[in-house]
Amino acid sequence: MSVAMQDVMKQSGVAFGTSGARGLVSAMTDRVCYVYARSFIKYCEVSYKCEHTIAIAGDLRPSTERILKSLVQAGADANWKVIYCGRIPSPAIAMYGIDKHLPTIMVTGSHIPADRNGIKFNHPNGEITKADEQGIVSQSVDFDEALFDDKGMLKAAPELPAVEAEAEANYCKRYPDFFGSDALHGLTIGVYQHSAVGRDIVVKVLESLGATVKPFGRSDVFVPVDTEAIRKEDEELAREFTHKDYVDAVFSTDGDSDRPLLADDVGMWLRGDVLGILAAQSLGIKRIATPVSCNTSLEKSGSFEKICRTRIGSPYVIAGMESLVDANDKSLTVAGYEANGGFLLETDLTLDGRTLKALPTRDALLPMIAVMVMVRKERMCVVDLLRKLPKRFTVSDRLKEFPTEKSKAKLAEIREKNLGEKLFGALAAKPSKFAKDKTFQGKMVSLNEVDGYRMEFDSGDIIHLRPSGNAPEFRCYVETEGKERSAELLADCLKIMEGWRV
Repeated sequence: MSVAMQDVMKQSGVAFGTSGARGLVSAMTDRVCYVYARSFIKYCEVSYKCEHTIAIAGDLRPSTERILKSLVQAGADANWKVIYCGRIPSPAIAMYGIDKHLPTIMVTGSHIPADRNGIKFNHPNGEITKADEQGIVSQSVDFDEALFDDKGMLKAAPELPAVEAEAEANYCKRYPDFFGSDALHGLTIGVYQHSAVGRDIVVKVLESLGATVKPFGRSDVFVPVDTEAIRKEDEELAREFTHKDYVDAVFSTDGDSDRPLLADDVGMWLRGDVLGILAAQSLGIKRIATPVSCNTSLEKSGSFEKICRTRIGSPYVIAGMESLVDANDKSLTVAGYEANGGFLLETDLTLDGRTLKALPTRDALLPMIAVMVMVRKERMCVVDLLRKLPKRFTVSDRLKEFPTEKSKAKLAEIREKNLGEKLFGALAAKPSKFAKDKTFQGKMVSLNEVDGYRMEFDSGDIIHLRPSGNAPEFRCYVETEGKERSAELLADCLKIMEGWRV
């Protein structure tokens, strides 16, 4: 029979978000995942003229193995060879595909709970773009419906192929080959492992760079660590660990290990957008692309020759990076980062005759390693590097289980009725201990609708509301000149937003 990808999306509710297709595990049946994979393969055949081979990998959540098997079936039915690279980080499988000029698929739900999962697609040159996404969902697929039972599950799921270890090996070599085997010598680094797919790889790479590594917090149960909205228990765990055991920093990642979490020597986790600035400074990046939600210390630091602000999501950051590349001047290095900490490298870097090849997809290890290389070189601690940045503090959180349609409707109402100042102006007008001699009227002085509804007030406070692109969550970002003020303002904003559930 023939089925259109658009129809499968509508019937299942499994649709593209900002970074691949995601949905409830119950909705991501073998049939749905199979059709997604067949549509992607069919699209790659036409658009990228690649050989009939695809590589796949996955994270550690319980549903991942079942979905991987549906991809193996899809590849076989399309007469494609399927290379299984095991349970490795998303950037590792993407890098393998780029090196081999193969399309790749990563089965992961990233940071979202274990009752959900996702499929992330990479074409032979890196992450798919929004144009690629449209090409995939426009496909129709011919297949044998008898493969599946009445619940959409394979009647006879294939076994996974033997693991091809080259993808993991090459990713592990990437960092010592560039930074050197003694780049982190003398540093002691804790690794919060939880259920991240790269938990052992992070330890291996740090040791290959000369660091002393102390792993902790390993979990056999999937832990939904969100690097953009850190859980209270993860904050407490990092503080407790650093109080008991001396370390220079703590490393961690989200579930598929493409988003980093770096904590200082007392266990305070850094915001991903601040980590991105420090990493770019350490690597000598000249031009930066980053979403509009990220901390404005980027501009205020004066460290970068050119900055491009984008919509939220790696496809938009990738497009922004591409716009910054100067084909005639390779010294104008380009990178991007997101508020979740994921760091993307658009151009090659050189150091003492060694080259770090471009990897235009989110990577967790590069920014954390780069910051610690600077820590060692400058003989400072992470906090010292933070003190050098302009005093702007971003915090964020979200309302969970808030339907995307409802959050979009609320933003449309705010936009149509010009309610931003009315709803939030009084909060931004509260006296600031950093500017006690100034009074503010709570006037909105600028509005940015590149992605969501981002308001700047006369106090300098920024409040940004946005529906999540890959989960039923309503996000709020707040930026002010002080940590306490940011936390208080965020709490006040979330109280207002909670009232929108009715």
